[in-house]
This record gives sequence, structure tokens and C-alpha cells, in this order.
Amino acid sequence: MAKKQPESSQPGKPVRVSAESIWSKPLTKRQKGVLDGVAKRQARGDEGQIDYSDIPALSDKQLAQFKRVPKKLVAVRLDADVFEWIRQFGAGYSTRINQILRVVMSQQR
Repeated sequence: MAKKQPESSQPGKPVRVSAESIWSKPLTKRQKGVLDGVAKRQARGDEGQIDYSDIPALSDKQLAQFKRVPKKLVAVRLDADVFEWIRQFGAGYSTRINQILRVVMSQQR
């Protein structure tokens, strides 16, 4: 059982780690052992010990919400200042344009 920290203790500062450093870091012996065990169970097809009985089945309505709305590829001509304004917020400007139009569309209904 982990040692309980006193309430007066200051929490540690969060550590920022880039994705590159996570992926390039070598695995520990323990991590390798866990991965080897999983690989062996998968190779044997030994996944029958997983108990799914406490997970309720999803309804058709619940499953439908995971489907993406189909997208249409279109070319749009925007004024240069509008385009630069959208791009200033970073990558994903096409998605941002779609979100803005969706808000306006929902307000019209």
C-alpha cells in the first residue's frame, strides 16, 4: 500500500514530456515482461478469461452516435483576410470553418 501523503504537503509539479521522448525511451524489464505475457496469451488465443458480464450491451441508439457524419469535399473561395484570420488559430482550419458554419446553421433552426 502506498504511503499516504500529509495534507499539508505541496503537490509535485507536473512533468511535461514530448511524444518523441516517450516513444524513444527504452522499455524497462518489467514492461517487456508484461508485453511478452500479453503476446503469448494472444498467440495461444487465451482470452477466454476476460469477463464481459458486467458490461451492458450497447443499444442501437448508442451505437449510432459513434458514426461520423459523412463529409463532402468542396472547394471554397474565401477572402484573403478571412482565410488568414482562420489560419491564425493553427492547423485544422477546415474543421474550424465547419464548426463555425454548424453554429450558424443551428442558430437558424
